[in-house]
Amino acid sequence: MVVTVIGQSLQHLFCGPIKHLPALFSFLHSTTQQRMATSAQFERLKARSEQTDKILADLQTQIDIIKKNAVKQAGLGEEERLIKENEQLRKEIESIRRDLIVSEIQNGVRQVPVPTKGSVLAITTSAASPAPALPTSTSLVNGTSETAKKSKEITEVSEKKSKQGDQQSAGGKRLKLDKAEKETKTDKGEGKSKKAVAVASGDEGPMNVSRLDLRVGKIVAVDKHPEADTLYVEQVDLGEGRNRTVVSGLVKHFPVNAMKDRIAVFMCNLKPSKIRGILSEAMIMCAVGPEKTEILVPPTDSVIGDKIIVEDYPGTPDEQLRSEE
Repeated sequence: MVVTVIGQSLQHLFCGPIKHLPALFSFLHSTTQQRMATSAQFERLKARSEQTDKILADLQTQIDIIKKNAVKQAGLGEEERLIKENEQLRKEIESIRRDLIVSEIQNGVRQVPVPTKGSVLAITTSAASPAPALPTSTSLVNGTSETAKKSKEITEVSEKKSKQGDQQSAGGKRLKLDKAEKETKTDKGEGKSKKAVAVASGDEGPMNVSRLDLRVGKIVAVDKHPEADTLYVEQVDLGEGRNRTVVSGLVKHFPVNAMKDRIAVFMCNLKPSKIRGILSEAMIMCAVGPEKTEILVPPTDSVIGDKIIVEDYPGTPDEQLRSEE
């Protein structure tokens, strides 16, 4: 538009009288001043816009910091509350567990200390059947002396109860002992009679966890029992060069895919017995609660064939436990 006006003015200048020349210069000067004023205003507006953006960014940063601090303060209070609730629940569970153990003892249920998270354990490699392709033996020490004392107290109570039952049948045992002595003296002589006396007396020491042959094994195959819907038939590798067959009633607690390739603890010196027609050669060890059953899990660094020993109960496991034990 300015070019058009200038063009018209020049045309008028050259075509019109010279008296219009001052007016032309005045017009050009006014137009130049307007353009300079417009440029200065644009620069001021641009500077103000940049300053406004910077202020808004600073305010947003401060708002984010305030939000983070507020969330952190609220989280600390919630964390303390949850810690207190967890501690209270832990105490309640421990109290219920003690009551359950006392009730079982009063009802004649024998308590056998088993390796759990609070027990004192030591893992050593089985000398009779080492695993050649696996790492060397390892050892694990977990838990506290307080847990060991509790295990001792439970064992002492169960031993007292078993002694009471033994006293009631003491008369019958004495008669059997006398009869065994007479028969052995008559038939086989004095030397063999001493052995019969020892067998009849059944003096094998107190029943505790040291007499259990507990080993780490792997379930390499598992199927449901053909004659029982609640039983599994497992093939277990215990590092012996052959797999043992184990029958367990865990169908209600674990699916088949949770049993396959599982590492667990097995009692290996039970007398083999048939369960619904299938011979079971060991027992998988579990922790049983009122609402849940869990398979005992050995340490992650243990290997197949490792023996589990409780340090407070030293001794050699029995070659085979009697069925009544």
